[in-house]
Amino acid sequence: MSFRARWVCMPLLAAAFLAPAMARDEAPAIQSNALIAFASDEGFARLTRASGHADFSALANQFEAQSNRGFCGPTTATIVLNAVHAGSTDAPRDSSRLRPEDLKYAPKGFDLTVPRFTQENVFDKAGKTRAQVFGEPVTINGKPTSDYGFQLRQIDELLRANGLPTKLVVVDDDKPEADIRADLVANLQHAGDFVIVNYQRKAIGQPGGAHISPLGAYDAESDSVLVLDVNPSAAGWVWVPMPVMIKGMRTFDTIENRGYIQVQGH
Repeated sequence: MSFRARWVCMPLLAAAFLAPAMARDEAPAIQSNALIAFASDEGFARLTRASGHADFSALANQFEAQSNRGFCGPTTATIVLNAVHAGSTDAPRDSSRLRPEDLKYAPKGFDLTVPRFTQENVFDKAGKTRAQVFGEPVTINGKPTSDYGFQLRQIDELLRANGLPTKLVVVDDDKPEADIRADLVANLQHAGDFVIVNYQRKAIGQPGGAHISPLGAYDAESDSVLVLDVNPSAAGWVWVPMPVMIKGMRTFDTIENRGYIQVQGH
């Protein structure tokens, strides 16, 4: 910086230091449409005071990250299914992650698996195959099309195939914001049921495309929902203002708009 530039800045610096201490120490105001990281002071504060946090513990206890970029849907389904079946022995057992050498010294007949839904075995009853998730063409509107990942109805179908009662809501232009808000808030205030959102990342201010994750909480003071993002490599858990979340769901995906799924526990 030149001497002239430093001289021009001096009055500004002086004004800053002469300002009242309280004014200097004030935290910057949080924008009403800002995304707030859960791993922040404000993020923790929101969970502490949240009026709707009934689902958080159950989901956090079963949380896992998606194993690849195409599995946000199956991962979300896995987390919710395990939250619903927590403590029971009726979940399927998955041996696909065990290697032959893992069994070499195990006692004869000993089962190393645990009763748990995984990102692999949720496909056992799925209508959409793994190959189709990764681009194997399917027929859409009479044309062979690569339909990567999961659409809203496809993840709903996956949940139902694995025994969960659901209510699917497409957030089209005719769906009132007040109705969406009422659904999400009521669900997050009640334990044992869950909400899954399907949204467009760019529409909420994040890089990337379509995404699916469960909601963990609602904070009335900031009017925001906590997205338990299943792809922490791309974006961590984050508080999203309710109007912004609705905007993200009110986007088009292949054949219709995105939306949310209310899952009812057993």
